[in-house]
Amino acid sequence: MTAPPLVVVAGPTGTGKSGLSLDLAESLARLGRPAEIVNADAMQLYRGMDIGTAKLRLDERRGIPHHLFDVLAVHEPSTVADYQRRARSAVDDIRDRGAVPILVGGSGLYISALIHDFRFPGTDAEIRTRLEKELDQRGGDVLWERLRAVDPDAAATIDVGNSRRVIRALEVIELTGARYSASLPDESRYVMPTEVFVLDATEECRPALKERLAGRSRAMFADGLIEEARGLLAEGLAEGTTASRAIGYAQAIAVIEDRLPLSAAVDDTIALTWRYVRRQRSWFARYKAHRLDAFADGLPGAATRILEPRLES
Repeated sequence: MTAPPLVVVAGPTGTGKSGLSLDLAESLARLGRPAEIVNADAMQLYRGMDIGTAKLRLDERRGIPHHLFDVLAVHEPSTVADYQRRARSAVDDIRDRGAVPILVGGSGLYISALIHDFRFPGTDAEIRTRLEKELDQRGGDVLWERLRAVDPDAAATIDVGNSRRVIRALEVIELTGARYSASLPDESRYVMPTEVFVLDATEECRPALKERLAGRSRAMFADGLIEEARGLLAEGLAEGTTASRAIGYAQAIAVIEDRLPLSAAVDDTIALTWRYVRRQRSWFARYKAHRLDAFADGLPGAATRILEPRLES
């Protein structure tokens, strides 16, 4: 039996990726091809970040093995290079067992690092410290404008508010003497046999998705997000360079610290979530993928029919 392909279920938040992945895994199992799920949501890597990330509880996982959930403490940084190493190891192990790995999530850079030939130049503490000091003194907009001047292609792929990635790009440029975008992979090629599904709402259904996400944001706060964040602060959440910036958690911390009223925290979370959806949509638009309507019926069957020819022995 040939090693099965990697199956990717990607798309903006709130489009039903987790549900589809579970249904697809069960559908494949009925065909005699067991499947296991690998996380590709940067914030679901963190232990204790459950409510604000809509992480499936153990009793919701239908007995299907799940990997790369709850592998980091909230004070630990999450890097793309570390994720790539962990995820490729998990995927290789699953394929060696003859099972189908289903990569599920909306963190586009993490997914791309796994499926494409992403390589990571070294780091330089002196350069990094100098750039971080400049960030504190002059702000992220100044650094992003510098990146745009020296490497417009890289700047086009990095949000102006993502200071960590801006600093990393400038660091690589200074280290290598080449444009950061020159180190990015050929996205038309995969490092292993791969089938990508991208879930999204059609244009007419996007108001419904927006309302679904607004309801989910309100529910997170009603269901105890602030209490969850309070407990995570005791575990070092505020010191975490990655986890503390998660949408919802940053707003919950502001409520706890009396910097923001609850109503404003909910409104900010709703607005930031929709902004994030637009960024995800832009990222996944360039993927060569099977595109599925998140609000359509019969998605598991449609995805299974696409995969069946690839799973034949």
